[in-house]
Amino acid sequence: MFEKALRGDRRYWAWIILLLAVMGIGSIFYILQLVQGLTVTGMSRDVSWGFYIAQFTYMVGVAASAVMLVLPFYLHNAKQFSRMVILGEFMAIAAVIVCLGFIVVDLGQPQRLFNVVLYPTPNSILFWDMIVLNGYLLLNIIIGWSNLSAENKRLPHPQWVKPLVYLSIVWAVSIHTVTAFLYQGLPGRHYWLTAILAARFLSSAFCSGPAILLILALIVKKVAKYDPGEKAVQTLATIITYAMLINVFFFLLEVFTAFYSNIPGHTHTLAYLFTGLHGAGSLVGWMWVMAVCAILCLVLLVPPKFRKKPELLVPGLILLIAATWIDKGLGLVVGGFIPNPFESITEYAPTIPEIMISVMIYATGLLVLTVLWKVAIGVKKETGSA
Repeated sequence: MFEKALRGDRRYWAWIILLLAVMGIGSIFYILQLVQGLTVTGMSRDVSWGFYIAQFTYMVGVAASAVMLVLPFYLHNAKQFSRMVILGEFMAIAAVIVCLGFIVVDLGQPQRLFNVVLYPTPNSILFWDMIVLNGYLLLNIIIGWSNLSAENKRLPHPQWVKPLVYLSIVWAVSIHTVTAFLYQGLPGRHYWLTAILAARFLSSAFCSGPAILLILALIVKKVAKYDPGEKAVQTLATIITYAMLINVFFFLLEVFTAFYSNIPGHTHTLAYLFTGLHGAGSLVGWMWVMAVCAILCLVLLVPPKFRKKPELLVPGLILLIAATWIDKGLGLVVGGFIPNPFESITEYAPTIPEIMISVMIYATGLLVLTVLWKVAIGVKKETGSA
């Protein structure tokens, strides 16, 4: 089926070449990091996790979000997702590859990755994070490719895949839960020391990931003439809206707990993020942009009459993605380190090499996604299910 990825018009090949060019430019900065070490990044002793781990955390949620299509389609026979579920499964593959890419670059020297395998430590959350991420990647490759191969041969989905589908539903929840455990198990970081962090991670994943998928599906509808179906679009938009409402509610619970209890360790980080603390506040502008985007996206998505209009749905989804990315892909990690346990403030900002390496990883994920979706859409069109 891969031969379908080798056929395309000028726009398709221009997109492929652009992604390869971005990957090539980013690889120059990665070689610089390999030679000079992590000193080329903005990280320090006090802020030892930065932009890489923040993007890793966000993309784990994007990978887990495939369950929002898999669960209703396979468990509740929601046929409206028949054209979109394969796109969700393949997006999960690309998202996990992006996650693994950010882990590799954050390690400094990539060979250190093998220490997790050569010296397994089951008492470490990092060990289990490696297990669940690679396991989820393998599950989606097997499920997505096996079902698509059956469709290509005009056969029903193989029965032996169903147990793997059910396992992948539980596994999707587990990958982001384990990621949350990496944070909330650190007693010296009060911003992360909350039992609701895993629930916050999942709620943000179940709105941001499907929002990205829906925007990409609408782009594919226009560019590749592959219609996911109006009912599927509106059903997924409704799911996204409720997930975002829950995500905002959970965030407000954290704000209430911090300021009503008035425990300094909990209030200092939120004060730093939204008002600045002791003259430091590089993220204040970003966090208020996040708040405005969150409010505006709910204004556009909650009323059904707005949500059903494409000219309002798309801006609402873009605002939602921006709000969740700033909160989770920027403020969460940096906020957890500032101030540090000694109540001193060391600010952090990603450097140009960090940003370019991150762009390289995202371009790699987009390349994988483009190829997989090209194959999937080609099969769907040939079999008459597009």
